[in-house]
Amino acid sequence: MNEYKNDILVTRSSMPSLQEYIEEISPLWDSHWLTNMGDKHKTLARNLKEYLNADNIDLLVNGHMALELSIQALKLTGEVITTPFTFASTTHAIVRNGLTPVFCDIDSETYTIDTSKMESLITDRTSAIVPVHVYGNVCNVEEIERIAKKYGLAVIYDSCHAFGVEYKDKSISSYGDVNCFSFHATKVFNTIEGGAVTYRDGMDDFGESLYNLKNFGIHGPERVEAVGANAKMNEFAAAMGICNLRHLDEEIAKRSKVYNRYVERLANVEGIQLNKPDANVTKKNYAYFPVVFNEEFGSSRNEVFEALAQEHIGARKYFYPITNSFECYRDRYSVDETPVALRISKRVLTLPLYADLALSDVDKICDVVLSCKK
Repeated sequence: MNEYKNDILVTRSSMPSLQEYIEEISPLWDSHWLTNMGDKHKTLARNLKEYLNADNIDLLVNGHMALELSIQALKLTGEVITTPFTFASTTHAIVRNGLTPVFCDIDSETYTIDTSKMESLITDRTSAIVPVHVYGNVCNVEEIERIAKKYGLAVIYDSCHAFGVEYKDKSISSYGDVNCFSFHATKVFNTIEGGAVTYRDGMDDFGESLYNLKNFGIHGPERVEAVGANAKMNEFAAAMGICNLRHLDEEIAKRSKVYNRYVERLANVEGIQLNKPDANVTKKNYAYFPVVFNEEFGSSRNEVFEALAQEHIGARKYFYPITNSFECYRDRYSVDETPVALRISKRVLTLPLYADLALSDVDKICDVVLSCKK
């Protein structure tokens, strides 16, 4: 018996029908080719390249390795400007490459990196910027590009929250040097576990280095040209991606109905801050529904979280805590340098959002939230 059967979870993975997935993986029983960039891997890479309108793409085992190996493939040194308002992976990928993250505060409305504070953080040791698109909100890509060109810095976007998003009618993959995506089961598009790196034309050396890093540097049965690791996507994951991509636009349309019902119920409530619409985002993915509870609401974020939990409704304090406050980085960084990120992290709650969430359940969630209003 499923102990969570009657709960409303914060997310639920999109999946094709069982029959569709069986049909997609059935050729694997004939070929016995389960990994090492087989037919499913090649098909998904080709389909995603087209969907994302990317110059180049490589598939990996997960989003973290996409980011960590991209940083390594760029041969970065010294310091990297980034944000603490992100998942642990972003900061860990920088640190695990022997680099020093320099934390820039965030914008109080988009929760993305505050570009007005970025230039003051650049030193002669800065080699790159790793901004993060948050909740489907797009960073100030024009200003980041200007700063990067001015100082000769690489730009690697953590685009795990922005799959399928378009900014000014251009794919999010069109911005920056590199974009890293996660296809974890909780994402808008999933391959169960998986990730991808897209990168612009003219970066052949990067592409070769990334391939070497994900596949032991192997280029043939008797040729190992570089030192590498193992970060390949397997065929079963790729097959799930092929199936899910067929239904993605339909799934996003369903998510938009859930998102819009939340807006109907929670907009204009004193003390509640919702995502501010950005007219430049011409295609949304409705990945998350973040709510920031300010003092005027009367109840704290934690009180709302507990009230929802009492009704078996899952919500997530996302992102909390901010990464520069992690125990593993204690005494190395100061949260006082990113006060906006700290404040938002203590007030934000992402509410359940997935394609199959019933609107009646959205209303139930909103009723609980509004019952906390004082």
